[in-house]
Amino acid sequence: MSAPEIHASANVAPGARIGAGCRVGPFCVVGPEAVLEEGVELASHVVVEGATTLGAGVRVLPFAAVGTPPQDVKYRGEPTRCEVGAGTLVREGATIHRASVGGGGVTRVGPNCMVMAMAHVAHDCQLGEGVILANNVMLGGHVHVGAGAFVGGGAAVHQTVQIGRLAMVSGLAGVTNDIPPFGYVFGLPARLVGFNKIGLLRRGASRDQLRTLRVAFALLFKDPGEFAAKVEQAAERFAGEALVEEVLAFIRDPERRRQFVRPGRMAAPELGGVDEENGEGG
Repeated sequence: MSAPEIHASANVAPGARIGAGCRVGPFCVVGPEAVLEEGVELASHVVVEGATTLGAGVRVLPFAAVGTPPQDVKYRGEPTRCEVGAGTLVREGATIHRASVGGGGVTRVGPNCMVMAMAHVAHDCQLGEGVILANNVMLGGHVHVGAGAFVGGGAAVHQTVQIGRLAMVSGLAGVTNDIPPFGYVFGLPARLVGFNKIGLLRRGASRDQLRTLRVAFALLFKDPGEFAAKVEQAAERFAGEALVEEVLAFIRDPERRRQFVRPGRMAAPELGGVDEENGEGG
């Protein structure tokens, strides 16, 4: 791969590690602890601060800031990190803050994610592979987002919330509690109204699996009864059903006492759910 290209107006501090094939555009600022792996592109007017690593092929568009200090009044400049996985795209004006000392010490955006224009990823957030944050999404501190999840434009996610794999959050939703894997939430405050049928189909789930998941979701999150008893009932009834077992494992996480978004009116079609990209019903 070719030597890095650094524009004459860019400010790259001594100590920064710039990999082969990188392009650092006009008026970018790269701090002394930054690591840009092979093929990273900073378009222009991009700021990369702190102990921040951008994985191979990451693209960051104008006026985005990655690795800047956390918006945490307790932070006093302690050494913390920020990592952005290979192939991720960070669009115009987005912000990704490095961690605070109150978390695990690292803010992490997984590989092949898209952080759209003006979205905000706060300190100590953890984003899995292939997560998409649409324009103006706001993630509070310590939010975890599972692989393949989609968060719609203008949605606000409260600090410490956890969002399961392949979940979908509608635009302008206000999320204050956890979302199970595959769940679809809508509204302010957000309510669980279905599951991400289209996303699951695209990843090889069968329609029989989706029917089973629909029944399990209704049992767990819609039917009356004590939640713990319903969890045990679902575990017995759907033993061996991989998608349901993933939901149950999320619920039973021994390290977290979960409070889930409340159920709303479940989707009417037999299979329920919505299109993960444009919100259309399945």
